Amino acid sequence: MIGKLKGRVDEIGDDHLILDVGGVGYLVYAPVRVLQALPSPGEAAELHIETMVREDMIRLFGFGSRADKAWFQLLMTVQGVGAKVALAALGVMKASEIANAIALGDMAQIARAPGIGKRVAERIVTELKSKAPAFASVDTGTISAAQQAKAAVPTAVGDAVSALVNLGYQPAQASAAVSAAVKSAGEEAEASTLIRLGLKELSK
Repeated sequence: MIGKLKGRVDEIGDDHLILDVGGVGYLVYAPVRVLQALPSPGEAAELHIETMVREDMIRLFGFGSRADKAWFQLLMTVQGVGAKVALAALGVMKASEIANAIALGDMAQIARAPGIGKRVAERIVTELKSKAPAFASVDTGTISAAQQAKAAVPTAVGDAVSALVNLGYQPAQASAAVSAAVKSAGEEAEASTLIRLGLKELSK
């Protein structure tokens, strides 16, 4: 099996690249985000490779980090998620962003990826929730508080998080700020109060 390839970029397509390694051109499928970050053709590149072997094909998938590769593997353990959908998710989100969204139960963030509808996003969050904290960039206390807050006042919390995201904050930042606001204002607080306190928290 191929675990890593290092060579020169020969060609970049919409969903793949050809990497020249010692005169052999490897066709490697990769997330859009990875393809956009590649150097120009003729320059050196290194990719972590997941090799998929089936009866009728052998296909290579390339990633810029071990974490991206690990999440590609994890996403495909979810029913209804194949290589195409997993690549789409990693095309719009970094591994840490996917982990944060799953850990915080943010299905809307997961559903941003092409091909992932509400039902698939729900399965991803449900089935991978226990594995996400190990990859997340937010601490476990924030994850726990955000999950409790969402369960306690889903409408107010959801509205507040959505409002902060619309103001330009990352979903993980917004969720953490709103969870802190719920701690301060109480579980019965209205969305407007949570937004105000959330903005105060983000300005620290």
